[in-house]
Amino acid sequence: MKIRKATIDEQSLQQNVYIYENKKEQYIVVAIPYLEWSIYVSYDDFAHIESRLQQSLTKVLEEEHVSPLAMKLAQWMREM
Repeated sequence: MKIRKATIDEQSLQQNVYIYENKKEQYIVVAIPYLEWSIYVSYDDFAHIESRLQQSLTKVLEEEHVSPLAMKLAQWMREM
């Protein structure tokens, strides 16, 4: 598991982002407790990772903050 720090919106300071990868079962779970949000992504879904993240984050975050955070999360997930 990796723990990263991200600024979610202008009201929050740096918040923890937890990224867990299970190579054997080929999936990644990302969680942001500050938002009470998490997502499960199988390796097969990696081709559409940014759009999946944006769809999910739209439910818990204002539109202006979704795209930058989704890009950052996708980059971190690819680094795993």
